[in-house]
Amino acid sequence: MNYLAHSILSFTDGQLVGNMIADFIKNNERDNFPLEIQEGIKLHRFIDTFTDSHPAVSEAKKIFSPLVRLYSGAFVDVAFDYFTANYYPENELNDHAQKTYRILWENEKWLPEHYKKMLIRMEQDDWLSNYREDRGIQFSMQNVLNKAQYLAKDLPVFKIFLDNKESLQLHFDHFFPDILKVVKINYG
Repeated sequence: MNYLAHSILSFTDGQLVGNMIADFIKNNERDNFPLEIQEGIKLHRFIDTFTDSHPAVSEAKKIFSPLVRLYSGAFVDVAFDYFTANYYPENELNDHAQKTYRILWENEKWLPEHYKKMLIRMEQDDWLSNYREDRGIQFSMQNVLNKAQYLAKDLPVFKIFLDNKESLQLHFDHFFPDILKVVKINYG
């Protein structure tokens, strides 16, 4: 899952912080954080493991894999944030996004420096709310392409998303209730 889903799948402020920064810290750094943030880091890793092993996600990866091979999971993560964003009413999503930014900045002392730089851009461009729009997903997918070492920067990944939106939606619909349930049972 990508940023929006990780933020939604957090139940406390500390979990939210840990869940959002988990990819920016090493495992051996985890003990440097308060217990609630450590819990969020564990939650993030739990979500990633569950997601990667879910059959609907495996099927969704097949849509992108002919074009991007091993990077297919990253593009499914971004695509699923589109469906996550559209799962909630617009006003609820906007309120969630603003609350997420506020909580992260309130916990700035725990944010890694390179995460803070990204958070500035995330908030300025309101990534969390903009996942609701095609242009937001196009921007995010291009961002993944730009960061990927072994992919051409002009691959038509967004076109694949648009051409397969219905199939991706079905895979998301089979996956999302499961992740909501298992995360609530284990961390809620």
